[in-house]
Formats: sequence, structure tokens, C-alpha cells
Amino acid sequence: MLRLPTDTRNPSRTMLDIPLRVRVHVETLLAAQNDMGVCDAFEQYAPVGKPDAMNAPHPPKVAGIDSTVPSPAHTVTPAPATSGASSVAPPTPPGALLQDRLAGWVSDLTTLHELTERLARTASLAEALEELLRAGSALVGARRGLVVLEPADGLGPDTTIGLGLARADLGHIETVPRSAMSYGRILDGLPGGDGEIAQPDLLSEDGLDPRHREVAARLGYAASYALPLSTEAAGRLGAAVWLYDEPAEPAERQRHLIGLYTRYATEHLARLLEVERTRACMRTMSDELLPSRLPRMAGVQLAVRHRTGPRGGGDWYDALPLPDAALGLAVGSVTGSGPSAVAAMGRLRASLRAYAVMEGEDPVAVLSDLELLLRLTEPARSATALFAYCEPALRKITLAGAGHSPPLLIGDRRTEFVETSVSAPLGMLACWEAPSVEVTAEAGETVLLYTDGLLHRTGDATDRAFARLHAAAAGVPRAIRHDPDAVVDHVLRTVLPDGADLADSDEDVVLLAARFE
Repeated sequence: MLRLPTDTRNPSRTMLDIPLRVRVHVETLLAAQNDMGVCDAFEQYAPVGKPDAMNAPHPPKVAGIDSTVPSPAHTVTPAPATSGASSVAPPTPPGALLQDRLAGWVSDLTTLHELTERLARTASLAEALEELLRAGSALVGARRGLVVLEPADGLGPDTTIGLGLARADLGHIETVPRSAMSYGRILDGLPGGDGEIAQPDLLSEDGLDPRHREVAARLGYAASYALPLSTEAAGRLGAAVWLYDEPAEPAERQRHLIGLYTRYATEHLARLLEVERTRACMRTMSDELLPSRLPRMAGVQLAVRHRTGPRGGGDWYDALPLPDAALGLAVGSVTGSGPSAVAAMGRLRASLRAYAVMEGEDPVAVLSDLELLLRLTEPARSATALFAYCEPALRKITLAGAGHSPPLLIGDRRTEFVETSVSAPLGMLACWEAPSVEVTAEAGETVLLYTDGLLHRTGDATDRAFARLHAAAAGVPRAIRHDPDAVVDHVLRTVLPDGADLADSDEDVVLLAARFE
């Protein structure tokens, strides 16, 4: 509690140890005698800049988030009643009311601070929406809820996330007409949907939609409290709804808290929404510049996995039929990231396809022409590339690489890297040329081509990353070695476990597998 030092001039008096900027409003507070919430306290009494430290105690909050926000317990301990008919209750000590209110404000502000910090640590839109629901349920005292993300500009993404509601429960709620749901009135701009919507006793409402009544009874909720999610800059983003098991509604203090929290949360969601849209745009651009499907050819089966970072990268692959029933396979990486790298990747891949059609049987000539083009048109950029000319009928592979990692040969009796000549990346030397290598695969063996991003995402040193890749390939179960899709999935999950292959990273990943029959 607040420290109450003794006045040296009058020992019977005590003084509140309150910062000067707060003390100037004491008389106004005592005269007003109104139960002001944290919103008014934050707006009127919070000092500009870093607040002065207060020594009022406050219980720890949000350690798993409490289901309700308890009322402040910072009150002066009442004096014991004296016996006798003539006993009179002692007067309230001066400043006790102010002390209790200040302690309550500090407790509320601490709660908001911890909740907003947790929200600020979310890195994805889905995580932020889930955190919004959890924190909101604690602030308004509800157990379940849902948030509907539906930006007014129509650019998406549109999604619905529930707290304490299974996917089937959300499906039942979506069968209710939108105009009968509080989030529907908010999202569609219907009358009464421009602010909070409290329905403290749903089942007793006369005009409640019959389908809504049926769904509420089935799911076991009797009240709801909804808030719009909107900002001045981004407009309406969605709506959040919290559901009560019994008739109830948040108190005034809880509404102040959830209003402050939602205001900050919506700004955070707007920023994450822009990031998500940018990532989706980069993924679309990258995917459109890569093959929409792999060719089907006799004697060989193909599979590929491509993972793009949030900013878009320059890793690419290609598989194209060539004259004389041959097949050209290529993987490569352009330096840099972002739209410029994606565009350069598209130009490089298109050029390689042209050179492969004209002189694909000579991989060295293909890469030599590609190096010359890169040096003349984009002198500030370099790239790695590997091109393989495959003859499926003979299971023969002729390949050449420019600063690229060696392919991996996976079979029942061997798992080994294909020895290729050491060569600099394209654009690093005045004239590139390196000898090609010929490899003959046995029936049932798979050749795995990959980009350096697979090794870099492991976070290991180069030799350890190669060892991890070799161990993952050698550990492919025999039961799935006939399926190149299963092989690349196994290698990817083994080299990058625990979802690391799907996590955001600056490194792109490409795995291209060719199984010879």
C-alpha cells in the first residue's frame, strides 16, 4: 500500500507520499466523490513522458490470464467495532478514498500494460487475433468468444477465429442470419452497429431470431458483448464478440478497460494485416514466375517443394521437356530479396529455358550463355545455378553447376552427393566455364536437387548442415522411396523439424526430386 509517513510537526497527522503532478488534483478528487475508472485516470492524471513510480502494491496479473479482472482490493483495513450501545464508528482516515482509487488505477494500468505487451509480441495475424480473444475474455469476464476479420476494403484476408469454440460450433453460429448477430450488424453497418453491442440476456429478448435462439441454446451461451475493430486510417477491420454462459454484461470499469485495450489491439492488427497482404502478394508473384505444374514423362517421376520467405526471394526451379525425349532440370538462386530479386529470378529462369531448348545437351554451354547474359544485363547481381540434362530411357544425367550445392543421389544401396567441379557463381568472374559431370542412376534411385536456403535455414555450419541433409536422405523409409513426393516431404521435415520449414525466414527453400524407373 502507499507509505504514510508521520508529520514531524504534528505526530497525529499523516501525509500521502504522492508525486507532485498527482497531488495537485487531490482536492478535486475528494470533492467530486465519483468512482472514476481507469480510462479517465489515464486521460486526466497520467503525466506526460515516463510516469513517476508509485509505491502502491498491486497483485501480479496475466500469468496465464485470469478469467476475470478482480476489483481492486486496495482498501484500508477497517478498525474493529467497539462494544457498547454508545460506540460510534471511527471516521474514515483522510486520504483513504484517494489511496484506494490510486491503487485501483495502478492495478488497472498494470494489467493493460502486461496485456498489450503480450499482444505486441505476436508476429502473425492469426496469433494476434487469438491473443485479442484471450485478453478480451479476461477483461470482460467471459469464457468464450470469436473474432471475425473482414476488412471493409474487400482485399482480405477474411477469417473467423474462436476461443472455446470448436470448428463445428463456429459453423453453427454462421448458420444464423448475419443481421441477427451482433458482429453482422457491425460488419454490415446496420443500425446500432457503430459501437459496442451488449446483449445481457439473449434468451429473454422478444425479437431474437429463432435460429439464433436455437444456436445459443445448443452451444450454451446466454449473453454476448461485441465491439467493432476499426481505425481511422484502415477503416473497419472486423468485430469481436465475447459470450457468457449466464445472463451478464461487463461492468463500467470493465468496459473502460476493454475499450482501451481494443483501441491498441486494432492498430496492431492493422499493421499485421498490411504485412500479411504484402507476404501474400510476394508469394503470388513468386509462384506465378515458377512452373504451374511439373511435366509428365515416361521413365521419370518428379516432385518439388518451394518455400518463400515473407519478403520474397530469388530461389527458383524448372523442369522442361526437351527434344529427343530428354528432360531439363534446373535450380538456382539470385542474390537479394524482395520484388527486385523476384523479378531478376523470373528473367533468369526464362533465359535459361531458352538456352536449354537450343543447347540443352551441353549444360556447360547453357550456363555459359546465362552467365554472359547476367553480366551484361545485371552487372550488380550474381546468381548460383545448376542445370541437368536427363535422358530417362538411359537413366543418364549430364549436369553442370555454377557455385551451387551438389545434387544428392538417394537409392537402396547408396546415398551420396554427386561430385561436381568447384566453380564460382554466375557473374563473379569475367568468363565462367567449368566441366560437366555425367551420372548414371540405377532403377528406383532418386536425384535430389536443392538450393542453399535449405542448408542456411538449419542455422548450422555448412559441414554440419550437409551432414544433416545426408542423414535425412539416408533415413528415408524404404516403404516410401518409390514416391518422390513422400521423399521430399520426409527430407524437408527431417532437416527442418518442428515446423521450421513453414516458419518465416529470409531464406527460400527449393527441393526438386526426380525418381528414375
